Amino acid sequence: MWKKVNGRLIQTTDEKRVKFRTNISKSIIEELNDIALNNDTYANYLLESGLEHLIDHGTISYNKELRPKDRVQYKTTYDKELLETVKEFAKRNSLNINDVIEYSTKYIDIEKSKKRDYKNRIEY
Repeated sequence: MWKKVNGRLIQTTDEKRVKFRTNISKSIIEELNDIALNNDTYANYLLESGLEHLIDHGTISYNKELRPKDRVQYKTTYDKELLETVKEFAKRNSLNINDVIEYSTKYIDIEKSKKRDYKNRIEY
């Protein structure tokens, strides 16, 4: 993101976002990347949308026996507060965070997902 300081633009790191690494289904990542490309956004913004809606929904019905077998390491950034909420939600439901992330893809709202240019926004 960019900040306007004394009439000049200075590029800064968004301190509200944190890096996070987990393992999620390769097929889900590929599908999200396709959706993101066609909708001018990023896969992690789509995931954030799904996670927000899942948390708002408040319940999860997840069968651990049906976990994907094609999980790969996935590194990205998330909103810090959202990630903390997801961690608490996963713990409350006796699930792993990657289970919650994968499940949240059912709740993605493309219209409410941030666009690609969000990371290049200007804050005053």
